Amino acid sequence: MKKILITALLSACTVQAWAAPDMMALAKSKNCLACHAVDTKIVGPAYKAVAQKYAGKPGAEQMLVNAVLHGHVGTWGQMPMPANTNVTPAQAKELVAWILSLK
Repeated sequence: MKKILITALLSACTVQAWAAPDMMALAKSKNCLACHAVDTKIVGPAYKAVAQKYAGKPGAEQMLVNAVLHGHVGTWGQMPMPANTNVTPAQAKELVAWILSLK
């Protein structure tokens, strides 16, 4: 049983390790990184700040997906986040899940 658990944990770490570069590439290709960075506030909040703010909050993932797809203003100040029309709903869900996984 311990071997199965350790193997599963190592597999999950490996998946997350290769997923991060893929998600960074996706974020870059969709122009998200023009306003956001993982650790630093640019125009919008750092992704890690978003992850901290919404950690464990019910409905946060869907709310953030909607913000990516339709735009949003007010949570992080009066600078609006415009809708990203280059992102599909599936891509928005992937990106938001990745952002919320950041520590």
